[in-house]
Amino acid sequence: MEKQDLLNIGRQLLEMQAFSKLIGAELTKFTSGEAVLEIPVKENLLQQNGFVHGGILSYAADNALTFVGGSVLGQHVLTSEYKINYLRPAIGEKLIAIGTVIYAGKRQAVCRCDVQVLQNGEKKICATAQGTIVTIDPM
Repeated sequence: MEKQDLLNIGRQLLEMQAFSKLIGAELTKFTSGEAVLEIPVKENLLQQNGFVHGGILSYAADNALTFVGGSVLGQHVLTSEYKINYLRPAIGEKLIAIGTVIYAGKRQAVCRCDVQVLQNGEKKICATAQGTIVTIDPM
């Protein structure tokens, strides 16, 4: 499958997620073994101290993990588990979640995601996550 085809399929799947649309998430790269999800930082995504809410960082990591797992396992996948470490407050204009595959078998993939925040042209890591993505029977 061509790179552009995979990206188009990924974008169609993301478009089917109401929450992803609500927060303005965009899949900007989707190849076998790598997925990049970007979210514009808006006021309604901030917590009381002016940082991006941890739930949004967690969403970004989870979705990037699932997409990148699906890039090697197929589109019928779910997150089985993941762990996230919040490293610094996310303050900036855009979140960038970069998912990569660490290992893939027939039915599961272990993946990693680094969430960066873009502020004044500079990217800083604000969270990192690791998770297991598993195949499911299509409905």
